[in-house]
Amino acid sequence: MFIGRSASSLLRRCIFLTLLVTSANAFAVESLPVPLHVAVAGTQKQIAASLLAARRYAAFWNTGDVRFATAALSPDFIDRTLPAGRPQGTAGPLQASQMFRVAVPDLSVEIQDMVVAGDRVSVHLRFKGRFTGRFGEVAGSGQTIDFQAFDMYRVKNGQITENWHLEDNLGLMQQMGVLK
Repeated sequence: MFIGRSASSLLRRCIFLTLLVTSANAFAVESLPVPLHVAVAGTQKQIAASLLAARRYAAFWNTGDVRFATAALSPDFIDRTLPAGRPQGTAGPLQASQMFRVAVPDLSVEIQDMVVAGDRVSVHLRFKGRFTGRFGEVAGSGQTIDFQAFDMYRVKNGQITENWHLEDNLGLMQQMGVLK
């Protein structure tokens, strides 16, 4: 089933189910990024848990709020495409977000597409902001940052246990002036 901007009844049902399985002290589902497009397969409970985990992780990248990452990522989280120098486990995304927000403090993330199939979620993300901070030895001059990333998550018990990701790092480095 596909969900567009206006045809979102399944997404609303999944959000309702998510509210039923979410603890009282969790973040309001309404405050998490809503995908522009969703394709889903699986049981409603499985879909709801996967959507919630993916949206929480997007909210972490969108805000830098560690609570979203803690809610989205399993304590046993494994990055299957770990960049050199980044620690494995949940510490890796926390470090990456913190370092990137030094360079792009107003970073925002939009979920362009999401496909949920069983315990897998594929996500097309778009990152935007202005490079006003520092990235290594390079100081930003306010230039626009606009790049994409593609992630695939494995979700178990409502949390992301594995992540495979690919970012447009070449485009990002060119926009930042790190590479010509």
